[in-house]
Amino acid sequence: VQLQASGGGLVQAGGSLRLSCAASGFSLEYYAIGWFRQAPGKEREGVSCISRIHGRAYYEGSVKGRYTISRDSAKNTVYLHMNGLKPEDTAVYYCTASRKFATAAPSHICRGYYGMDYWGKGTLVTVSS
Repeated sequence: VQLQASGGGLVQAGGSLRLSCAASGFSLEYYAIGWFRQAPGKEREGVSCISRIHGRAYYEGSVKGRYTISRDSAKNTVYLHMNGLKPEDTAVYYCTASRKFATAAPSHICRGYYGMDYWGKGTLVTVSS
C-alpha cells in the first residue's frame, strides 16, 4: 500500500508540469487527496486539495488560477497540473490521502487540520528564472 508522486523536474519560469499521484493497494476514489510542498528552509504547505465529494477543490492563494487538481479514477491517479510556474514554486511536492476525512472541506485538509493516512515520497520541482 503506497502513494507515489512523480512528474517533477526542471522547468523555466512560465513553463508547465503535471505531477501525478498514483496509488497502489487501495483506491483513491474513497479518499481526499492533498498536494503539499516544502521549499528549502520553509515549512511544508498545502497547495491544493480535493475532496471525495463532487470533486470540491481548494487552492492556496499563490497558486490559484495556475494550478489545477484532478482525478482519473480509471488510472487510480490524482494529478496536479501546474502552469505559469514561478521560481518561488520550487519545492519538493508531496501527495497525501485520507479516507477518514474524505468528505472534509479541502481547505481544512490543505491547512493540515487532520492526520492523513498516507504520504508519498516527494518529487522535486525546480523552476529557473
